[in-house]
Amino acid sequence: MTASRFHTLTPIQAVGAEDGGGGSNGSAAASTISTSTAEDEESALGEGYRLPPPEIRDIVDAPPLPALSFSPQRDKILFLKRRSLPPLSELARPEEKLAGIRIDGKCNTRSRMSFYTGIGIHQLMHDGTLGPEKEIHGLPDDAKINFLNWSNDGRHLSFSIRIDEEDDTSSKLRVWVADLETGKARPLFQSPDIYLNAVFDNFVWVDNSTLLVCTIPLSRGDPPKKPLVPSGPKIQSNEQKNIIQVRTFQDLLKDEYDEDLFEYYATSQLVLASLDGTVKAIGPPAIYTAMDPSPDHKFLLITSIHRPYSFIVPCGRFPKKVDVWTGDGKFVRELCDLPLAEDIPIAFNSVRKGMRSINWRADKPSTLYWVETQDGGDAKVEVSPRDIIYTQPAEPLEGEQPTILHKLDLRYGGISWCDDSLALVYESWYKTRRIRTWVISPGSEDVNPHILFDRSSEDVYSDPGSPMLRRIPTGTYVIAKVKKENDKGTYILLNGSGATPEGNIPFLDLFDINTGSKERIWASDKEKYYETVVALMSDQNEGELYLNQLKILTSKESKTENTQYYIQSWPDKKACQITNFPHPYPQLASLQKEMIRYQRKDGVQLTATLYLPPDYDPSKDGPLPCLIWSYPGEFKSKDAAGQVRGSPNEFAGIGPTSPLLWLATRFAILSGPTIPIIGEGEEEANDRYVEQLVASAEAAVEEVIRRGVAHANKIAVGGHSYGAFMTANLLAQAPHLFCCGIARSGAYNRTLTPFGFQNEDRTLWEATATYVEMSPFMSANKIKKPILLIHGEEDNNSGTLTMQSDRFFNALKGHGALCRLVILPFEGHGYAARESIMHVLWESDRWLQKYCVSITSDADADRDVCKDNISKGVIDSESKAVTATGGEVSEHADSEHKT
Repeated sequence: MTASRFHTLTPIQAVGAEDGGGGSNGSAAASTISTSTAEDEESALGEGYRLPPPEIRDIVDAPPLPALSFSPQRDKILFLKRRSLPPLSELARPEEKLAGIRIDGKCNTRSRMSFYTGIGIHQLMHDGTLGPEKEIHGLPDDAKINFLNWSNDGRHLSFSIRIDEEDDTSSKLRVWVADLETGKARPLFQSPDIYLNAVFDNFVWVDNSTLLVCTIPLSRGDPPKKPLVPSGPKIQSNEQKNIIQVRTFQDLLKDEYDEDLFEYYATSQLVLASLDGTVKAIGPPAIYTAMDPSPDHKFLLITSIHRPYSFIVPCGRFPKKVDVWTGDGKFVRELCDLPLAEDIPIAFNSVRKGMRSINWRADKPSTLYWVETQDGGDAKVEVSPRDIIYTQPAEPLEGEQPTILHKLDLRYGGISWCDDSLALVYESWYKTRRIRTWVISPGSEDVNPHILFDRSSEDVYSDPGSPMLRRIPTGTYVIAKVKKENDKGTYILLNGSGATPEGNIPFLDLFDINTGSKERIWASDKEKYYETVVALMSDQNEGELYLNQLKILTSKESKTENTQYYIQSWPDKKACQITNFPHPYPQLASLQKEMIRYQRKDGVQLTATLYLPPDYDPSKDGPLPCLIWSYPGEFKSKDAAGQVRGSPNEFAGIGPTSPLLWLATRFAILSGPTIPIIGEGEEEANDRYVEQLVASAEAAVEEVIRRGVAHANKIAVGGHSYGAFMTANLLAQAPHLFCCGIARSGAYNRTLTPFGFQNEDRTLWEATATYVEMSPFMSANKIKKPILLIHGEEDNNSGTLTMQSDRFFNALKGHGALCRLVILPFEGHGYAARESIMHVLWESDRWLQKYCVSITSDADADRDVCKDNISKGVIDSESKAVTATGGEVSEHADSEHKT
C-alpha cells in the first residue's frame, strides 16, 4: 500500500482505456465509421472504421463513473468527473519518442494524457452522509484537468489545466489553485508566460501556501531543427568488451538530434510560487525528475538526470544526481551522482549500483534513508549481506558518517515507518519467491531486529496483510498504532485480501506487534458481498488512535451490484453508505457469475471465473458458443499454483475491450482460467511451457463442456499481450481444443527478445531450445484454425513491437493459414480511441460470429481423434508428449510485454 496515494479512489467498474482517459462519444468526425450486414460481408475487408453490434456498443459508450478523492482531514470528498472514450484525432497529435518516453511537444508533457472534465466538492457530514455538491468554478470552458494535489491543511487544491485551441491542438499546461471553501479557482501565476513542464515531475506543495513547480524556462527558444545532413554516422562501440545485456526497449534516443530534442523538452526551471503571487526561481535549469520536500518543509530532495545519455537504455538509467537543498532553494549537499547504468544484469532482482531508493523518513522532520547493494547489483552474485539500509540527517555534522539501519540478505523491498520504536522492513527474492518482513527499532541500537513474517510470495493463503497507515500533522503517512482501553499492548492494523479455497474474504486484524497475537475486528460478508478496507478515516486527529474510535472507509460490491463506498465506525461498527453510483450496464445486471475449480491431469488445481448471459438456463437453452480469455503465469510450486485468487462476489467490471462484452451476444465467457507454468526446485518453468499450457487449456475446455454450458465445436480462445502469445501457441499445439483465436498486441518470436522476456531471465543463447519451442512463430506451419491478429501501430511496450504481428502474419500467410491482421493507427500497447476500440470489437465480433457461432465442421470427430491421441501421450503428429505442470507471474521492472 502506497499510503500517500490511497485517498484517490477509482471505482473498479469504471475501467478506462490504457491511458485511463475518456473521450467524446461523438468522436467519429475525422474518420469513416460504418456498420455491416450480411450483404456487405465482403466489404469487411475494405477500408474504414466499423462499429460492433448495438448491444456491445451501448455498454462501451456508457458514461464513466467519477473517481473520488478525500481531503487530508477526511471532511471533504471530491467527485472527479470523466468523459467517455477519446476520439482518434487526439491520439493522432504529433508526439516525440525520446529516451523511452513519448512527449507531446505542444503541451510539453507526456503524450496521450487522460484528464478530468470537472470537480464536485461534497462535505462529509458528521452522520456519515454527503452534503450537496458544490462545483469548482472559474475554470475556462472545456478545461482539461490533471495532477490534482491537496494542500496539507486541506484548504486548497492545486491542479493543471490545458484547453483546446482553435487549430485543434492543446495549449501548454498552467497551474491553478482552488479554494475548497468557496470553490473558486484561479491561476497560480499572474504572468501568462509561465507554463508547466510535466515531462517528469510537475508541482508539489512545500507548505500550505507555497508550491514548487517545474516550469518551462522563460529563456527557451524554438526546438532544435533536425539537420538535413547528419554530422556523421551513428556509431556504437564496445571496444572495452563490457558485457551489456538489455531487454527490448522501445522509443530510445537514436542520434545527437534526439539527445538535443529530449533535453529541450525535459529541461525545467524550478520556481517557488506562493498563493499571494510571489514567484522565485531557484536552482539552474536542468532535467529535474523528482522534487520531494522534507516532512518539516525545511529541505528539498532534488533528483535530476544529465549527460551522457544512452542509445540502448531509457532515461531511467541515465546518469542521476540527487541533491539536498534548503526549502528556499539553496544548495546544501550532493548525496550522489550515479553514472550511466547500461550494464544492469537482466537477472531478476538485479539493480543499479550505488545509492538507490533515497527518501525522507516519514516519522522524522528531515532524516534521509537509502539502500546500497553489496553484490554490485548482480543478483547472480552470492554475498551476505546483499543490501544495506543507511540513514543520515539532511545536514549531518562535519565528519558524521551515515548510520547502518539494517542489513538484508535478500533484495530490499521498502520500509513502513512508525516511530523510533517501530518500523517494518521488507525484503524478497524472486527466484525462490521468498518474502520476509523485519521488525526494527530505528532509535534503539540495543534492540535486535527480528523477523515478523517469512513466507512464499506465491502462498496467498498465508498472507498476513499489510499495515494500515495513518496521516500525521506533517502530511506523511506512518504505521497506525492502535490502543485498547486499559491495555498497554502495542497494536497495529493488518489489512489483508484474505485468500481462501472459497475465494478472497478481506479482513482487518488487530495485531500485537510484540506477541504476534491477532484479533479479527472486521471481515467481508462472504455469502453475498465482496468488501474491502480502503483507507483509515480516523487518522486526522492528533494523539493516540483508540480502537473504540476507529473509523474506516470500505467498498462493497456483489456479482450484480457495482461498487459503493461506506464509512464504518467503531464501537458499533455501523456502516453508512456515502455513494450511490448507478449500475454502469443495467442490461447485464442479472448476468451469472461463478468461480469454478477443476483439475489438470498432473493433479494441479485450476480455477476460472465462468460468466453466463442473463436468464440463461443450460437445461433449457443448451450449450453456448464460448470464449476463453486468459494470461499464463509462472510458479515455483504446484500447491501455490492451485490456490484460489479473487472472489466469486466481485462485481463484473467490463472495460471497453473486455471479453465480457460478448455476454451481450449470448456467449459463455471463461475468464482468467489459470494457466500455471510451474518450475519446481532447480527446474525452469518455461522448459515445459508448451506441455503445461496445453494441459491447462485442455482441462478448462473439458470443464465447460462437462458443465453443459459450452458447445464442444464452438470454443474460441483469446488474450492480450502474453495472452496473445498463449493464444497463438494453443492454436499451434492444441488445434483440437478451439475453433478460432483472437490475439491482441502479442509477441510471437522470442528470438526477437533475446535477453529475456516476461519472467524468463535466461538469454536466447543460454536457453536456445526453450526460446525456439515457446515461439508460435516457429510453429506457424501447424496453425490450421482461424486466427485474428490485432496490434497497435505505435506499440510502446517492451518486447511487443508491432513487427511481431507483421512477421507472424506473413509466416501464417506463407503456409496458407486462415488469418487476418489488423494494425490500429496511432494506438499503443493498449487501445484508447473510440474509433479503434469500436473497430477492435467489430473485428472480434465478426471473427467470433463467422468462425465460432456459425461453424458446422466435423470438429467432434477431430476432437475424438485428438483426445485419443492425447491419452496415448501425443498432442499431434508434430509435437511432444503431454506431461504438464503450472505457475503465476511476479512483476519485474524490465519484464517484456507485461499487461
